[in-house]
Amino acid sequence: MTGAALAAVAVGIILEDVPVFVAGGGVLALLILFAVLGGKRRPAGGEPPAGRLALARIEDLRATGGESADVPVKFRLTVAPEPEDARPAYRVKITQHINLVDLPAYRPRGIAVVEYRPDKPWDVRIVTRPTPEWARRAEEAEIDSAPDSTLVSNPDVDEGSWCLLVLLAFLAGAVLVVLLFRGPLFTAANDEDTPPDSPSKSSSTSRTFTTSTTVSGPSSSLLAFGRMRATAMELEGRVDTAYVTEVTIEDHRMAVSGDSTRPPTETFHLQSLPYELLPTLVREARTTLGIRTPETWRIDITPPTGNGVGPRVRITVTGPEGTAHLDADATGRVVDRRGVGEGG
Repeated sequence: MTGAALAAVAVGIILEDVPVFVAGGGVLALLILFAVLGGKRRPAGGEPPAGRLALARIEDLRATGGESADVPVKFRLTVAPEPEDARPAYRVKITQHINLVDLPAYRPRGIAVVEYRPDKPWDVRIVTRPTPEWARRAEEAEIDSAPDSTLVSNPDVDEGSWCLLVLLAFLAGAVLVVLLFRGPLFTAANDEDTPPDSPSKSSSTSRTFTTSTTVSGPSSSLLAFGRMRATAMELEGRVDTAYVTEVTIEDHRMAVSGDSTRPPTETFHLQSLPYELLPTLVREARTTLGIRTPETWRIDITPPTGNGVGPRVRITVTGPEGTAHLDADATGRVVDRRGVGEGG
């Protein structure tokens, strides 16, 4: 019905047939109304998974929203059940809401404590507040990645078949309407003048990318709580990957750059940065590096160099006295200070 309704709207516009357009638009509006009402009546999600605790390796994660303090995050995990469960490690994909403050603790290749049900191994939940014993085990553990062939999913949900069925039904409805009006459509197509040929636009695929955004309005400084991560999510949505090679943050501007030819060790995950700690580091740099009246500040985040672990964060502050900077690691810990006149 949705395919037929959309096709009727398109046919009505092409043929300038008001009844066909109104009929298609009316059916489409009713379908949208039924979908909204059906969504409101749908029962809330089932009870949270309960079962056994285990450790899991975070293969990848991606935040998918940022409208509140708790953001939905898509995880790819390798779950390693306890030996008494007699089950080998396996992969699973889950989506879970994580608080913005806790999000920097979850990074690719990190270890997390999870809860899963042995009878439903795809039903996995990350334990955000594990006991001290499990937290210690997560810090000391090393888990190898399970192969992709071990990926488990809910067998009751066959998304591929469902999507194929929806697509075929959608196309069938659209084709039915087009066949009903094939005569007028064919005539209208023949009556139109053939437009002159125009050169097609060539598309090129670049291995590097750069994108930026500027925030404006009152209280729009990126130092406001949650503003940096929300802006990073917006920029992440503009590119094909969350792995970047450079992030630059100023008071009202954020820019990210990447290079698909770089090896993983020379990139970092955009959502793994400690955005919630950066405003505190900026305030520290503005007040402890010998600049009495700081005028501008900038944060430059780059991949690790040498034997370093995690991206490198450098905060540069300028003022009448000169320029100074402060370096920190991926956890927000200050590792170096260069005050005015100290060079470096």
